[in-house]
Amino acid sequence: MKETEKLNITKSLELYDEALTLVPGGVLGARKPGDFINGEYPIFLESGKGCRLTDVDGNEFIDFLCGYGPIILGYREEEVDDAVYQQIKNKGFCFTLTQKFQNLLAKKLTQIIPSSEMSIFLKTGSDATTASIRIARAHTNKIKVMRCGYHGWHDWCVEMKGGIPSKFYDDVFEFQYNHLEQLEELMATHGDETAAIIMTPFGHPNHEKMELPQPGFLEGVRQIADKYGAVLVYDEIRTCFRLSMGGAQQLYGATPDLTVMGKAMANGYPISVVTGKQEIMMAAESKLFISSTFFPNSEAFVAALKTIEILERDKVLENIWEKGEWMMKKIQELINKYDVGAELSGVAPMFYITFEKEASGAYKSKRTDFYTQLIRKGFFFTPFHHSYISYRHTQQDLELTVTAIDETLAFIKDKYQ
Repeated sequence: MKETEKLNITKSLELYDEALTLVPGGVLGARKPGDFINGEYPIFLESGKGCRLTDVDGNEFIDFLCGYGPIILGYREEEVDDAVYQQIKNKGFCFTLTQKFQNLLAKKLTQIIPSSEMSIFLKTGSDATTASIRIARAHTNKIKVMRCGYHGWHDWCVEMKGGIPSKFYDDVFEFQYNHLEQLEELMATHGDETAAIIMTPFGHPNHEKMELPQPGFLEGVRQIADKYGAVLVYDEIRTCFRLSMGGAQQLYGATPDLTVMGKAMANGYPISVVTGKQEIMMAAESKLFISSTFFPNSEAFVAALKTIEILERDKVLENIWEKGEWMMKKIQELINKYDVGAELSGVAPMFYITFEKEASGAYKSKRTDFYTQLIRKGFFFTPFHHSYISYRHTQQDLELTVTAIDETLAFIKDKYQ
C-alpha cells in the first residue's frame, strides 16, 4: 500500500514560528504541535463549516475532534449563531446585572439533568470542577477530595505541577476508573475528612482506551459517598448532551449530588455549569464566593438554550448514536481484518482508536503512522485524544472515513509485516 503524500503546511509553520516570539510555546495546552504529530498536522486553522475544517494552507479535513468536544451540531451552525447575533444586536449581552436567560437555562436543566435542582453558570470546565469542589468543601466543612479522571488545569487537579505549591493538592487523592477497591482503601483512611468524590462517570482517561462502567462500579461509588457523607460530583463536561441529553448519569442510571457540564451544551460558545441538589448548592449563597465579570454574559446562555432546543427538536443524539454505531461496527471489522494491534474503545458518540502496547514499543510507531496517514488523507483525528461524532457528519462523510481507515490499516499491515 502506497504512502500518502505529505500535506503542505507552509503557512501554518510560518505562523507558528512567529507565534513562538509572541506566545510561550507558540500555542498553549492541547493545541501545541507535540499533542498531534510534529510536521504533519496544521497548527493554525482558517475556517470551519458543518463537520469540515480548512487550515491556513487551504487543506480541508473531515473533523472528528469537534473543537475537543463542544461542537455537537456543527461549525457555524446558522440557527445557533443567528440567535446569538440577534441577542447581541438587539439587546446586548454584557451588563452590570443579569439577564433573564440565566433563569430560563437553569429551569431547562432541571427538566433534563437527573441531579439538577439549582445551578451556577461559569465559563470553562476548569471553572466548574473547581467551583464544585469549593461548594462540597463549604457544605461538608471537610477538606479532602478523591478524584478519578481529568478535571482541568486548576491547582488542585492539574497533572503538571509546575508553579503550584504542594499544599494546594496535598489533600487530593486519585483512584482509577472501575477500580472500586482503590476508592474503598482511600476512604477507609481519609473518608471522615473527605468533602467530595469527583469522577467522570464514563471512563475517558488521557491517552488511554475508553472504559464503560463495570457492573456495580457507579453504584459502589454512590454507596461509599453516602457512607462517609461525601458529596459525589460527576464531571460530565464531555458526556452531558452527548451520551444522552441527561448525560452519563441518565444513560447509566446513577445520580450524583452535583454535576459539572459544558462543551456540547452551547455548540462552541463559552459556558459551563455546576448543577445539583439544592441543599448542597445553597452553600454558594453565603459560605463561599464565586464571581466573574463575564459569567453572566448572555450570548452563551442564548446559544445553550438554542442548542438544547435543536438537540431535542431534531432528535440529534439519536442521529449521532445511529451514525456512530454504524461507524464503530465498520471500524471493528477492519481492525479484525488487518490484525495490526489496533483497538477500538468507547461508545457511538465518542470513540478512540489506539494500539495495543507491546514490549518492543512498535505500537508507538504504528500509532504515528496510522494518524499521519489519516491527516494526510484529509481526516482530522489525533493520536492522543478520543474522537467525536457531530450532527453534521453525513453518511457519506463516514463512508469516506471508513475507506481511509481501511487503506491506512492496510498500509500498516504491509509496513510492519
